[in-house]
Amino acid sequence: MDKTTKNKRLRFIANPISGTRDKQPIIDSLPSMLDSERFEWEVTWTDHRGHAAELASEAAATGVDVCVAIGGDGTVNEVARSLCHTQTALAIIPMGSGNGLARHLQIPMNPDGALRVLARCDVKELDYGLINDTPFFCTCGMGFDAFISEKFAGSGKRGIQTYIDNVFRGGLSYEPETYEVDIDGQTEHYQAFLIACGNASQYGNNFYIAPQASMSDGLLDVTIIEPLKPIDAPQLVMQAINKTLDTNSHVRSLKCQSLHVHREQPGVIHYDGEPAEAGTDIDIRLIPKGLRVVVNEEADKTTAPLLKDIQDIYDQITGDIKAQQRKLLAINKSLLDKILQRNR
Repeated sequence: MDKTTKNKRLRFIANPISGTRDKQPIIDSLPSMLDSERFEWEVTWTDHRGHAAELASEAAATGVDVCVAIGGDGTVNEVARSLCHTQTALAIIPMGSGNGLARHLQIPMNPDGALRVLARCDVKELDYGLINDTPFFCTCGMGFDAFISEKFAGSGKRGIQTYIDNVFRGGLSYEPETYEVDIDGQTEHYQAFLIACGNASQYGNNFYIAPQASMSDGLLDVTIIEPLKPIDAPQLVMQAINKTLDTNSHVRSLKCQSLHVHREQPGVIHYDGEPAEAGTDIDIRLIPKGLRVVVNEEADKTTAPLLKDIQDIYDQITGDIKAQQRKLLAINKSLLDKILQRNR
């Protein structure tokens, strides 16, 4: 682990249109948040798609110590993929709608907190993944999550409400697919709602699709969600929030270094929420310790007790609903019997 040293060079790469908050106050706060005797910095602004990747590549080539992405998951992905296998580390000031990688790394969502993490400048070498040779850092996948990523990308608005709207509208019409999954020469066939591969644990917004995933274990966490009934969906969502999705009976969880997936039809995949078209054959693999990242060594690793309380309340509510459903079924059966008796 690297400790802070004098005159570390930082390049801030800010996306002015990500999220809903103004980035300028962050820039204005740098002199008060960073020690000028330990750091020197420059600020750059993106003005087109792919610009963050260009700025990060330039920084790595000129020996910058840390590239600081100020933006959402798309900006973070662009910066990160340009820093793989370089000596330049990635740092994040999360300003997007999902902030998946920042949340997994437990980077504070408030800019001052994130800047304090940057000021400590603890660096670790972490894993990243490739899906058909495209880098991802949180998750990639196919099926329903890729379908929603495509819908979300085409939405006029960003944010969690837009994402939820797309999930519920899409879930009513989405049909599961058949997949042939090969891991280490062992082939299994699945009828699946989605297949997600996690280098990190979550999509964003603390929605944990691979709750046991680690970015330093050299393994992908594969989550396969089998077809489920609409009545089962709320329980699955709550378990994803509560980091217990892998206990659901409709979920299959696997760990591997690589896998090959064959599907019947080409279609959309996603990498860190970015949709892309792909063919019927998809290769996914993990690259160990390929990215240097500024991490939060002081993060609290425990799950918030509130989530357990929410789960308990949810279980009680759903239990009451099921009891009422049983009563209604009994009443309906009694009424039907009476109607049949009168018509005999």
